[in-house]
Amino acid sequence: MESDTFPKLLLRHVKDRAEHPAIREKTRGIWHTLSWRALGDEVMALAAALSARGLQRGAHVALVGDNRPRLYAAMCAVQWLGAVAVPLYQDAAADEMLLPMRSADVTHFFAENQEQVDKLLEILPGCPSVRCIVYDEDRGMRHYRQPELVSYAALLEQGHDALKSQRETLLAEAARGNGSDPAFVFFTSGTTGPSKGVVLTHASLIDRAQAAAAMEGLKDSDVAMAYLPLGWIGQNLFSYAQPMVVGYCVCCPESSETMLADMREIGPTYLLTPPRVLETLLTQVQLRIADSGRIERALYERCIALAQRVGARILAGEAVALGDRLAYAVADLVIYGPLRDVLGMSKVRVAFTAGDAIAPELLLFFRAIGVNLKQLYGSTETGLFVAAQRDGEVRPDTVGPPAQGVEVRITPEREILVRSPGLFREYHRDPETTARAKRADGWYHTGDAGWLGDDGHLRVIDRLKNMGALNDGTVYAPKLLENKLKFLGSVKEAVVIGDGRDKVCALIDIDIAVVGNWANKRSLSYTGHADLASLAEVYELIADGIAQVNAGLARDALLAKSQIHRFAILPKELDADDGVLTRTGKLKRGVIAERYRVVMDGLYEGRGVVRLDDGIELKIRDARTVDGTPRAKAA
Repeated sequence: MESDTFPKLLLRHVKDRAEHPAIREKTRGIWHTLSWRALGDEVMALAAALSARGLQRGAHVALVGDNRPRLYAAMCAVQWLGAVAVPLYQDAAADEMLLPMRSADVTHFFAENQEQVDKLLEILPGCPSVRCIVYDEDRGMRHYRQPELVSYAALLEQGHDALKSQRETLLAEAARGNGSDPAFVFFTSGTTGPSKGVVLTHASLIDRAQAAAAMEGLKDSDVAMAYLPLGWIGQNLFSYAQPMVVGYCVCCPESSETMLADMREIGPTYLLTPPRVLETLLTQVQLRIADSGRIERALYERCIALAQRVGARILAGEAVALGDRLAYAVADLVIYGPLRDVLGMSKVRVAFTAGDAIAPELLLFFRAIGVNLKQLYGSTETGLFVAAQRDGEVRPDTVGPPAQGVEVRITPEREILVRSPGLFREYHRDPETTARAKRADGWYHTGDAGWLGDDGHLRVIDRLKNMGALNDGTVYAPKLLENKLKFLGSVKEAVVIGDGRDKVCALIDIDIAVVGNWANKRSLSYTGHADLASLAEVYELIADGIAQVNAGLARDALLAKSQIHRFAILPKELDADDGVLTRTGKLKRGVIAERYRVVMDGLYEGRGVVRLDDGIELKIRDARTVDGTPRAKAA
C-alpha cells in the first residue's frame, strides 16, 4: 500500500517500528509514552467510533486544546475516514471560533477540556451542523447534559468494541485514501484581512515534510517538542506531518508554565520556535543576569562579547584563531553550556525560527552561544517550507535558498511568487480569492516583498501591504525597524509609522517584567502597567534604547533616513484578546491604527500629550537621532 496519506504512514510505522516511542506526554510530573503500535490501535478505535457516529468522507472535524496525544490521535482518526481536520487556536474567544466552524460546516468537535466545551456551547446555536462534541478531561463536566457530548474515554471504548467486527472494513477505508485528498483546513491568522480557510492535501504536506527530512537528515531517533498552537501550520508540520514521515518522537509538555523544565528533561534534538518565544527566553536570561552579582554579570558580559565575535563562525565551521577557539571552549563550559541547558536546548541539533521575521541580533545571539538556529520562510498556503538556511550558510539578512522542489520568482514590484508541490489546493469555498492568489500556471502570490541574491539566497523585506515610502522617497519597511526595537530588552512590541510621512515615529509596548525589575532596583514606585509606562525615568530608558537603534540605522546608507524621531509608550500591553494581535502574535496594523489614531496624529502634530478615549493622558517624546548621511557600502 502506497504511503500517500497520514493514516497509511501510521500503518507503516506500526509495522516497521511498533514498539518505538511515537508520542510522549507529561501529566502530574510523570512522562507517559505511547508507542507506534499503541498509537495505531487508538487511532483505529477512534475511527471505528467516529464512523458509528456518522462521520462521513469529506466532512470537517474541528479540534481545539493544548498539545495532547489524544488530539493528535483524533486528527489521524478523522483522516482515516477521509474527513478533514480543522485545528483551531486554543486561546481563541468563542466568537473567533464561530467563523471557521460555520465556514467548514463542522460536524464533529474534539475539545481538550471544559473551557473549550463552554466556548463551543456558547456558539452552538450558530453551528447547526455540529452533531458530536468529544471532550477529553472530564473535570467540571459531570453535570453537563447536552446530547451532543461524549467523553473521549467513552468514545474510545465504543471504538474498541466495534473493532472486533470492523477491523478489515476500517483497513479498507484507510486504503481508499489518496494523496490528493484534503487533509487539513488551516484558518489564517487574519493579519491583513478576514481569516481564510487554507485547504492542504496529504500529498502537499507529506512532500514538504520529506523535503525537510532530507535537508536536515532527520531520523527516527530525533525528538521534537509540541508546545505551540495546534491551529498554526508550523506546529502541525513539526509535530504531526514530519513525525508521520520520519518516525521520530514528539513530546507534549505538561503546561506552558512547565515548558522550559519539561524541555530540559526531554532534551529535544529538533526544535521549531517563533521569534516571540526566543525574545521571551532572552528576556528571562537578561532578568536572571540583572539579578546576579557584579562578578557574575561581568563574566557573563565578557563571555557573551566573545561569543558574538566568534561563536557563529565556530558553529559554521569557519577558521577561527586558536586562542579564540580555546577561550570559547572554556566559556562554553562555564557560560554557554549551562545557558543552553537552562533554555532546554542542550541537545538541540537543529532549530528553526519561523512564523515572523526575526531580528538579526536575536538570531546571532542564539547562534553565538552554540544553538544551531536557522531561519525558515513559508506560509500556511505554501506548506511552510519555501526557503531555509543551510548549515554553514546562515546569514542574518537572508532566509536561505529555496527548499527542495520549490521555485521562486520575483515580480517587477518585488513580490515573491512561489511554485511548489507543497502549495495549498484552494481557499475553502472561496474560488475568487483562490484565483487571485494562485494562478492557473501554478504560481502563488505570497504578498511578501523580497529579492533573490546572486548567491541564490532569498531576502524577505516585509509584507507588500506594509511597505511604503517616506515623503522624500526613502523606502519604508516597518518590520525591519520594529525588530531592531524589540531586541532592546525593555521593549516587548513596537509599532512604527512612516508611510507617506516626513519621518518615522513609533508606539512602544514595554516589557513589564524587564522594566518593572529595572524600576524596582531604582526604588521607583508605580501602581500598574499604565503608571509604570508613564514614568519620566521609563521614557528616558526607552529614549536611550531608541538612540542606540538610531545610531545603528545611521551607519547604513539605506536606513539612515528611517531613524525614529518621536515615540509614545502605550499604557497597556498589546494583546490578541483585544484584537490588536493575531493569535500567532502578529500586528493587526489596521486595528492598531484605528485604536491609537489620536496618538499617531499627536506624534506628527508635535504634541507632548494626548488624551485617549478612556481618559488616560499619554506622553509623547522626541527621540535622539544621528545627523549626517553615511557613505554607501561597497558592493
